[in-house]
Amino acid sequence: MYKILEKKMLTSNIIWMVVEAPRVAKHAMPGQFVIVRSEEDGERIPLTICDYDREKGTVTIVFQPIGASTEKMKHLEAGEGFVDVVGPLGQASELCSEDPETLKNKKIIFIAGGVGTAPVYPQLKWLYEQGAPADAIIGAKSENFVILEKEMAAVADNLYITTDDGSYGRSGMVTKCLEDLVNSEGKHYDLCVAIGPMIMMKFVCKLTEQLGIPTVVSMNPIMVDGTGMCGACRVLVGGEVKFACVDGPEFDGHKVDFDNAMKRQAQYKTEEGRMKLALEEGDTHHGGCGHCS
Repeated sequence: MYKILEKKMLTSNIIWMVVEAPRVAKHAMPGQFVIVRSEEDGERIPLTICDYDREKGTVTIVFQPIGASTEKMKHLEAGEGFVDVVGPLGQASELCSEDPETLKNKKIIFIAGGVGTAPVYPQLKWLYEQGAPADAIIGAKSENFVILEKEMAAVADNLYITTDDGSYGRSGMVTKCLEDLVNSEGKHYDLCVAIGPMIMMKFVCKLTEQLGIPTVVSMNPIMVDGTGMCGACRVLVGGEVKFACVDGPEFDGHKVDFDNAMKRQAQYKTEEGRMKLALEEGDTHHGGCGHCS
């Protein structure tokens, strides 16, 4: 059993857990994810690693219940645990392979939407530890949905909070905040990393194309199986078929076909839709990534 050591509610429906998983913690890097299973016959749930502690042998996960399995996970308490915690999976952030001195000369901004703040945090923390702190924007519907503010503020050069209803921080979408920073406040950025709902990432990329800022996005919202077998996270990047769970989850946001991904995501939810996609996509429906048979 992978014991839950700590648990707290970040909001009324977003849960933070520290889980004992020494082998995962030993190899985890920012941008990667784990697959957890709360019971023997339970669903396999891919979750981005929010934090890890190699010395204590722990990983931190943050999730929002969206189905029966994650609803059951919500009710697990400290002292209980998961049957499986598999990982780390996926590719680490490309920032981790860059020279630290080069990173210090880059102006990077992270844009986190809702629960997307969880996978942004380890990357921001990693940069801070390299002596290359970056700016960050946290976007939420209202003040009650802002998460990890203190943690993000501790490792960010500048942290901006924006809420759709103006109840906290700046008022408006994350795109408005970024546009104001660049066009009105004289900020310059060499790279943007955006993680959050698909629709948010799509419009961030539309804006950063106009602003001339290279942008990386995480396609973890479309992952289901997490191993490249199911085909749910098939995505077109620059016209090429990729699978978020094995080729990503991060990709060049300006090359991602968001409209295709969102349409496909909705279609994949029904059995009839999956059969139609399998017929249309042939060998690339699943297994087309080349990482599985």
